[in-house]
Amino acid sequence: MNRQNRIAAALRDGLAPSALEVIDESHQHAGHAGARPGGETHYRVHVISEAFTGKSRVDRHRMVNALLKPEFAGGLHALAIHAKATGE
Repeated sequence: MNRQNRIAAALRDGLAPSALEVIDESHQHAGHAGARPGGETHYRVHVISEAFTGKSRVDRHRMVNALLKPEFAGGLHALAIHAKATGE
């Protein structure tokens, strides 16, 4: 399973989102800090979940980052997060 699929699985398991998109943007960062041959270092996620209801933007990002801690430990360098509660 590649990193994009692992990220999606971790977010599905942890947040039960109504919508989820995981985009690999590694190719846009070739030659930059954290980039590696073969990519899988820079991602963008769009996630909508009831779990975010009543949470601040910072808390939402912390929730996502906590779920993806193993990926950061394994070479994920950058993650752009767009997290919304259902209905926003």
